[in-house]
Amino acid sequence: MLYVIAEYLGFPGLLNLLRYQSVRTGGAVTMALVIGLIIGPRFIGWLRVRQGKGQPIRADGPQTHLAKRGTPTMGGLMILTSMGLSILLWMDLANPYVWACLFVTLGFGAIGFLDDYDKVSKASVAGVSGRTRLIGEFVIALAASWIIVGQNGTHLYLPFFSNVSIDLGYFYVVFAAFTIVAFGNAVNLTDGLDGLATMPVIIASVAFMVIVYLAGNAKFATYLGIPHVPGAGELAIFCGAIVGAGLAFLWFNAPPAAVFMGDTGSLALGGALGAISVVAHHEIVLGIIGGLFVMEALSVIIQVFFYKRTGRRVFKMAPIHHHFEQLGWAEATVVIRFWIIAFVLALAGLSTLKLR
Repeated sequence: MLYVIAEYLGFPGLLNLLRYQSVRTGGAVTMALVIGLIIGPRFIGWLRVRQGKGQPIRADGPQTHLAKRGTPTMGGLMILTSMGLSILLWMDLANPYVWACLFVTLGFGAIGFLDDYDKVSKASVAGVSGRTRLIGEFVIALAASWIIVGQNGTHLYLPFFSNVSIDLGYFYVVFAAFTIVAFGNAVNLTDGLDGLATMPVIIASVAFMVIVYLAGNAKFATYLGIPHVPGAGELAIFCGAIVGAGLAFLWFNAPPAAVFMGDTGSLALGGALGAISVVAHHEIVLGIIGGLFVMEALSVIIQVFFYKRTGRRVFKMAPIHHHFEQLGWAEATVVIRFWIIAFVLALAGLSTLKLR
């Protein structure tokens, strides 16, 4: 939008500068960060007044978490506000990928908001039923996947191999939707400790900022042997907005958290990363870069599967970050060590760009 404004007002110097995606990415990071830091204190104060007792805390969770009672949730609204304004100003709104990813982000954020609102209003950890949530998520993800597929085809590309792909046909739409929904919920499951999900989301966003930029550039894509997706480079700015908004939120979410992200933020951010990976044809690489989120989701699946069949638990508590808390690790220790894992996995994912 800023490009259109500069063109309308007749600023050739600014117009030429805004042609560079790197400049607009930096602008998106900065703007989202500044907006988040400015609105944060008043926004948190407003949430605290409106919610009263804050987010309900699980009675069967770690006992140390009971001290967090009264902390407001729905902090994801702050992320979406700063991120959304930055995206609308710095991105090329004629790009269909922008709207597909924004549709997933806001749609998943709306579902998360309804879930958070239900929990706060009823003072219960139950929220909206899992089936209702999944149906809503799949409808949104299928619609976005259809838009994306209409632009970049139905091929699933394999990492570690140059331009090796499998044409899934229309089944790719289902696969893409599953990727978006699965990653949205994986990030949601990870968001259980102060700052635990926020920094890995930022790390994954930086990694995909690089990937979409390279995929959108014909020369770089050809050199690296990765799929060239015209227009995908614009999503580097989208990733930049996530980074800026995430850093601003982390300022207030750092232990002890003044606000929780809630499902409003975790579902939205996870879904956004899933959609971006689909655009870049790096869905499998997302599983590497976001391996921490995959690990968290698998720990829940494994725990439920074995408990239903044997009556025994594999982990002391799931998701797995609670398992380490039960082993005696301090919350800050779990968070920082998981951040390190996320950083290493992001490097591993980026290495697939050259190991082909």
